[in-house]
This record gives sequence, structure tokens and C-alpha cells, in this order.
Amino acid sequence: MEPVEPDASAPLRVLLVEDDDADAVLVTEHFTDADLAVDLQRAESLADAEAALHDPEAVDCVLLDLALPDAHGFEGLRRLLYTDGPAVLVLTGLRDEQLGADAVGVGAQDYLVKDLVDGPSLARAVRYAVERRRSDRVRRALRDARLRADENARLERGLLPTPLIGDPEVRVLARYEPGTEQTLLGGDFYDVVEGNDGTLHAVIGDVCGHGPDEAALGVSLRIAWRTLVLSGIDPDRVLPTMHELLVHERNQPTLFTTLATATVEPGRERMTLRLAGHPPPALVGEGQDTSMLSTERLGLPLGVGDGTSWTPLEVELPKKWALLLYTDGLIEGRQVSGDVLWTDGLLDLLREVTAGPTPWRDDPGTMLDAVMERVRSLSTARPDDVAAVLLVSDK
Repeated sequence: MEPVEPDASAPLRVLLVEDDDADAVLVTEHFTDADLAVDLQRAESLADAEAALHDPEAVDCVLLDLALPDAHGFEGLRRLLYTDGPAVLVLTGLRDEQLGADAVGVGAQDYLVKDLVDGPSLARAVRYAVERRRSDRVRRALRDARLRADENARLERGLLPTPLIGDPEVRVLARYEPGTEQTLLGGDFYDVVEGNDGTLHAVIGDVCGHGPDEAALGVSLRIAWRTLVLSGIDPDRVLPTMHELLVHERNQPTLFTTLATATVEPGRERMTLRLAGHPPPALVGEGQDTSMLSTERLGLPLGVGDGTSWTPLEVELPKKWALLLYTDGLIEGRQVSGDVLWTDGLLDLLREVTAGPTPWRDDPGTMLDAVMERVRSLSTARPDDVAAVLLVSDK
């Protein structure tokens, strides 16, 4: 839970848990004498206090008597110590130094003896306890944010690996852009490896949904794909094996992954494309020479069906070739016209970006950046989804 900035002008909301009427009157008089604006509520039992704290954010500080009709010792204190709840001060008639130290050890912010406290000291103790509690919550929120950032960084390193390429004539560039919810990880992943025989393999995939579970599954699938490809397994067995892995590893029965794989022969003249519910890659040329590959062999996403529906498509490559693979976060942004960009709009955009007087091959990174920028400029808002783009080409 994110800490809420307090209103400095608002009175502190204090819940007094006290079954003795005389003591309750005394506490009320102390606050009247003190220079502290307090909105004081009273609960006469632990059960009443828990009911009043059904929303822990509604109270800033609890003044708790240890001797209640339905709780003894530190039982009540332990039950009122909410992780993101109010500060708790023990207020009791027992003059016992060790008991006070034990109460603080259990989690109380402070320990006050009823007949030794007056208005100013009570107000000071409440104010300090509330501020310490707020500081603790801020530190905890910052720590949790750092932990999430570290975990996200580890997962992203797994999703976005270093290509394993030995051919100096092959160039690989990638871009990865978070969506509107930048704190949420996506399950988009990509990879490029070269086999011992010179065959070039590329993959891009998108686990549906957002969050660490989806990202972790994306990492597992990417590593599985790299392992299967480098092991020399029959290419027709790669996607069925990944489908089986996903079915066993997913935490929800409806979770699926779209994916595109491309296998370029050692001579770099032919490519085999397999699409598992994924938008088709583009062969990027100069201007009108750019084209989208066919979806006539489009199969089901991984995790849907029986895992046997991926028929390869053979593609002849031009002498100078460049393959652009992407996830649907690139093409799902809604334009000013109200239409989704989708593959037709991306094709028009690619043709426009690559039609300049300077061949884009001289600086493919700038071309990729221009594509990402144009997608953003054409959309009425940033896409909610992650956008991953992978360009594999000869030099």
C-alpha cells in the first residue's frame, strides 16, 4: 500500500481503548489541556476496537489499556498491530519498567503510565508516535519499491537476452518499451541464436497479461526455446514442446502465449516462419519494397488447443534482407481516427520511414527509433501494453 501524505491541518484521529469511565474522562481532559487538535473516539473492549479499525487508515493512533474485559497482557496489543495500521501507544496504570520495554518489543510505539502523564506529555507522545509510524511506512514502501525494481530488472534481463550470433554479416537490433503502467512487467520476450551449422533462429513472444508471474513464464519460455534450438531438436517439435511446458508451468488455465519464430538457412536465401497466434513479421526494404509476411499458416497460440497446429511457411529472402518481428503492443495503439494501427497501419508507417533519401541500412537503429516514435505520435495515448521490436538483417 502506498503511503498517503497526511493533511497537516487536520486533527489527529485517536482511538482510546479503555473500559474505565474515569480514566477515559482523564484522557479527554489531558487532550483538552494540550496544544493538539484531536478527533477522539472511544472503544470499551478489544472487540469494539477491532470493529472501529475495520479500516486501519481511519485512525492515526490507538491508546490501548492492557487490562480489558476481553483481553489480557499483550493479547490486545498483538491483535491491533496492523502492518499498515495506526501507531499504538500502551496506556496503563501499571508502573513496571520491564513491562514497558516488553510492550515496545512487541510493537507498541511507546508505553505511558496513566498517573504519570499529563496533557502536554500525552500530546507529545501521540504526535511523535504518529510521525514515527508514518516514517516507518514510508521506509517500508521505499524498500518494497526497491525490491520490486530489482526483481523486475532480473526478470527483464531474462526476457531480453544477448543474442548468440557468430556470423559477422548478421545484425541484430531490438527495442523494448514499457506501456502506460511502467511498474507492471509484461511477458514480452525475444531471442536470436545461431546454430553450429550456421542456421539463424529468431523468436519473439508475448505472454498474455502483466505482472511477475507472466514475466517469469516468459523467461522460462525464452530459455526453453534457446535450449531446444541449440540442442538440434527437430524444428517441428520446438513449438509443441514449448506448448507442453506452458501448460504445465502456467498458474491459470486460460493463460496463453503468442509467438513467432523464424529460421533462416545458412545460405540466407530461405526462411521458415511459424506463427502461433502472433502478428506476422515484416520484410523491410526501401519504401514500397517493404511487405508483411503472410498469415495463411497462422496457428493457435501456445496453451490453446492440443499443441499440434503450427504449419511452417517457406519464404524466399531477397538478396538484401531485413526481418522485423514485434509484439502486439506496437500495433494496438488507437489512432486519432479511432482506428487501431494494426498490421496495415504498421506497413504504411514502415514504408514511409524507409522511403527517405538516405538508405536506412546505414543507420538501422535510427530507423527503429523513428518507427517507435511514429507509433507513439499516431496514438491518442501511450499503449497500455509493452512493445518489443526485433530487427534481424544481413549487413
